[in-house]
Order: sequence, then C-alpha cells, then structure tokens
Amino acid sequence: MLSRRLCEAWQWKQPNGTLCDALCRGLLLHLERGGAIELPAIRKQMPNRSLEPKRPEPVVPDNRPVCGFVKDLGALQFQQVRRTPQEPLFNSLLEQYHYLRYQQPVGEHLKYLVSAKGQVIACLAWCSAPRHLAGRDRFIGWSAETRKRNLHLLAYNTRFLILPWVEVSHLASHILGRMAKIVPCDWQRLYAHPVYWLETFIDPARFKGTCYRAANWLHLGSTTGRGHNARTSKRTQPAKELFGLPLTPLFRELLSQL
Repeated sequence: MLSRRLCEAWQWKQPNGTLCDALCRGLLLHLERGGAIELPAIRKQMPNRSLEPKRPEPVVPDNRPVCGFVKDLGALQFQQVRRTPQEPLFNSLLEQYHYLRYQQPVGEHLKYLVSAKGQVIACLAWCSAPRHLAGRDRFIGWSAETRKRNLHLLAYNTRFLILPWVEVSHLASHILGRMAKIVPCDWQRLYAHPVYWLETFIDPARFKGTCYRAANWLHLGSTTGRGHNARTSKRTQPAKELFGLPLTPLFRELLSQL
C-alpha cells in the first residue's frame, strides 16, 4: 500500500512505533483533491464499513445477582481487553446493556472489564479526548497552540456501565478511583506517552454524576449542545455536564508545555 510505503520511507510513526497509515492516506487524498498530486487508479474498491457498521454479536453473560458492599466482593480484577479474546464480550455487553449501545472508538483507546470472583460486573471504555471543550480549556488555561499539541495527553471516559444485575453500594466511585491509577499506566505502556487528565460527559436527564463527584472528579460546567464540528450556533443535541480529573498537581504546567 502506497501510504504504508511512504510512512516507512519518512519514518512517520506514532509514539508507540505504529505507522501513521490513516493520517498518510488522508494527506494523500487531500493533496490529490487540491491538484497537487495524481494518485494511481484504485485497484479494488473496498466497502465502506462505517456506513453499515456490524453490531456486536449478543453474548449470554453470567447474570447472577451481585449485591451488598464493595468489601463483600473481594479483590476486583481490572482487565484491559482491547485486542484480546475478551474484547467481543466487552463489545457485546455495551451493545446490550448501555443506553448508548456500543460504538467503536477511533484513535487511541482502551477497554476494560471489571470482575469480582470471576464474574464481570462492569465495563469502561476510554479514548482520545474531544478537540475543544470550553469549560475544560478554561480550567486548564492552555492556549489553542498548546491544546493542539498536547491534546493526546488527555483521555475521555466514553462509556461506563455497571451491569444491571449488580447492586453494590459505592461500587461506581470505587471503580473510578481505581481507574485513575490504572489508565495512565496502561496508556503509557500501549501508546508510549502519558496522560495527565481524565474527562467525561454526563447526561443530566439521566444521571447526576454522583459517582464522579464521589471519586473527586470536578464539575466543569455544561456543554453548548452544538455537537462535534457543528456548523451552526444553535443547539443541535442535549447539553451535557462536563467532569474532569487532574492526575497530577502539575497538570497545568505539563499540559501547557510547547
């Protein structure tokens, strides 16, 4: 593939050594549309799977009732399941039991199953942070230039599911507290760079964000409801509540470095 050959020739790689193949393809298409280059004819038209994404296959989970208190569960197991045999189970649980269903993350991301005594009780997904959030950007205090340069040092909690047969007091905030230590380590290991900040959205029509507040996340205000890359100043979707968690007291200094 031409884009891979160019990445290899230019040594264009992500911090973890993976070729920037998708970025290179986008660059080549942009140059061709602008008349700067002429690409070879397409040999084989590949189907656009994003137009009709295949939904995860249903999996019958272990749905024995889990009740009581966190101390009754014993030691919780946190398993990062992206690119493992457990990933289909993760995808299926979100598809079946999360109100937003499963959505395949784009870019850097991690997927976690949380288990107690061998039984899965929760799922969490983390991915690259949204490009611009006014409340977050004001709180961090970085410039547009430093935001563009350092956005990859943030991680976004895109899904958090406690399975419906699990009723354990303070479980959600306990899991979030553990995640604040686990995610940075796994992100560094997989993507070869740190993260200094975690963030998420809460739909106030459904949730109050109690577990995030209990886990010391900060409420940073509401979104505008305009959506990603909206071309209008009018609200196009429900506004969400924004929460963020600094992972180090030096987060502002680290995220504002050029």
